Amino acid sequence: MVRQYDGGQGSLVDRERRAGVRSESGGSMRVAVFTGSSAGLPAHREAAAAFATRLVEAGVGIVYGGASVGLMGVVADAALTAGGEVFGVIPEHLFDREIAHEGLTRLDTVIGMHARKARMAELSDAFVALPGGAGTLEELFEVWTWGQIGLHAKPVAIGDFDGFYQPMIAQLNVMVAAGYISQAYLARLGVVKTADEFLQFIADYQPPPLKWADGLTPSA
Repeated sequence: MVRQYDGGQGSLVDRERRAGVRSESGGSMRVAVFTGSSAGLPAHREAAAAFATRLVEAGVGIVYGGASVGLMGVVADAALTAGGEVFGVIPEHLFDREIAHEGLTRLDTVIGMHARKARMAELSDAFVALPGGAGTLEELFEVWTWGQIGLHAKPVAIGDFDGFYQPMIAQLNVMVAAGYISQAYLARLGVVKTADEFLQFIADYQPPPLKWADGLTPSA
């Protein structure tokens, strides 16, 4: 089964309040937030804003898709209001369509969607997918897969507000039962409801074994 995190406000959060979260390189941690360019439900907008605000309070920078609309805009605005650093990455062909945010710490314009994901991964120390649509799922599954084949060793999690992702999680468990996904990989995909749960997931994270390495098959 997917590992679910119940949170807690222990020593990790206390350390964050004193010094901020640090990345492996020694700088402040940045988290890539994948989420929708549509506004979605009011409850999701409220939860996304609280999530982003708490990350900033913990000393974490935000990396996201660069738009001013939808849940993407909610995350950026909440983080900026809280005094955080927000880095946007947007493809040239979506600059006008997604209405690029003009108030970010930095906005990188890239040539296409593949370059967008690669740049967001380069800038980030961890990843979380909040509610969204097909694009959010595509970003989540690609970066999760990259971890399985050794392209990165960074934590990947789902922000499961109001059980939004429970049907998808049920399907992932069906795939494990059918032998298409390794339980070792699914166990490394975090499922969190709050930013504090996400921060604890990052603190506890151990990368999965590499796919096909040491005799591990996809269904092992």
